[in-house]
Amino acid sequence: MSKEMFMIEELVKEMALILIDEKGMSMMDALHAIYNSDTYSILINLKSGLYSQSTAYVYEYLDNELRTGSMI
Repeated sequence: MSKEMFMIEELVKEMALILIDEKGMSMMDALHAIYNSDTYSILINLKSGLYSQSTAYVYEYLDNELRTGSMI
């Protein structure tokens, strides 16, 4: 596993834990929300560099997308 993929999977894990804690989601629902989001699509695009940001930073995009249907 590359360093970048490890970082992405760590971000996914940490964001899933936040969704479970703050939104009361199940693990399956949290992972489904993340893996099917536009945020995740950008996260896995290594050229975007999003994978190198903090969990809080990436989660802001995910949270906004889940609340509004749009990342921005």
